[in-house]
Amino acid sequence: MYKKLLIVTLLFVASGSATRRLFAQTNSAAQSSSGGAQDKPKITDQDIELLRQDLRSQKKQIVAANLKLTEDQATRFWPVYDQYIGEQTKIHDQKYAVIKEFATSWGTISDAQAEDLTKRALAVDDQLAQLRIKYMPNFLKVLPGKQVATFYQIDRRLQMMVDLQLMSQLPLVQSQ
Repeated sequence: MYKKLLIVTLLFVASGSATRRLFAQTNSAAQSSSGGAQDKPKITDQDIELLRQDLRSQKKQIVAANLKLTEDQATRFWPVYDQYIGEQTKIHDQKYAVIKEFATSWGTISDAQAEDLTKRALAVDDQLAQLRIKYMPNFLKVLPGKQVATFYQIDRRLQMMVDLQLMSQLPLVQSQ
């Protein structure tokens, strides 16, 4: 149990420090912005992709360390997991596009833009929930129910931790 907690804590700290570095400019711009274009955060697509690759790798390691699979189960589970993560990554592409758009328009965001970004963020949340529902039968074909439930607990906990870190780095829209 201690090993599992340590691994999850390390992921949280690693994702938190990487996220803080990635979005440090967002916060400093938010605190000192006069609304000028030169104050907008500089988050590159490459920065985001590197962070995402690192998080996916760490996530897979945590799932492997905490989901007790036999060799036969592992052989059947990991291809389904990889498919699931592939589809999840496409949905997360939309999430990071919304975050990037928010960050680049901070200080000049209109009510209409704020509404649009909020709707798009909520649509991403819905798509992620629908993906989990879609894949439940696929996971149940290769693992018993308790293991599938455990996988989903791990998956959701990790995603919530990453989301919490990520969102805590962005200033509130109202603050601009």
